[in-house]
Amino acid sequence: MTDARTAEADPSWDGLRGHELYAACMHAAKLGDRGALNRLVRELTPLVWQVARGNGLDRHTAEDVVQTVWLALFRNLDRIEDPKALAKWLITTTRRESRDVAERARRPVPLTEELAETMPSTQPPPDAVALRADRDRRIWEAFNRLPERCRELLRLTVLAGRAEYGLVADVLRIPRGSIGPTRGRCLARLRETLDAQEGAADE
Repeated sequence: MTDARTAEADPSWDGLRGHELYAACMHAAKLGDRGALNRLVRELTPLVWQVARGNGLDRHTAEDVVQTVWLALFRNLDRIEDPKALAKWLITTTRRESRDVAERARRPVPLTEELAETMPSTQPPPDAVALRADRDRRIWEAFNRLPERCRELLRLTVLAGRAEYGLVADVLRIPRGSIGPTRGRCLARLRETLDAQEGAADE
């Protein structure tokens, strides 16, 4: 009993960070330690969340995708041997699930005229919708003109806090200290592209 209490109070991953933390938690989780699973979820959910949101999902749909991805990991945990592959696996799985969900959402749903007439409108005025759609289109056009490296970095950091920069650096294989400056340059380039688009539209 004493050993069990000590292990619970001072788990094998206590004080570890990054891949060392993931390795210890993955090992313990494979042995059935729910605390290790909970630690992995707490550490890596921000990454899964922002990848889902970065793929255009709304908040409610992104929450569903996050849950689905973690369930998939729990089912496949024994297949992931290298902890350095964990973040990549989560990103790849989240992207795939996000695309699948978006594709299902685009499928037409039959709606009778009688039912449509009884449904109250929750949409903003048409002019506001048009302005927002035009703004979003310009932003995404500018974003898609950025280099792939910039697009990837912005997807991974736009919703993540500074504490997640270490994980982003591991995923992109660049020094942690360069994440902030590189992100700033990418955002500046995005603003320049937007400004150029607006200038061309005004001519």
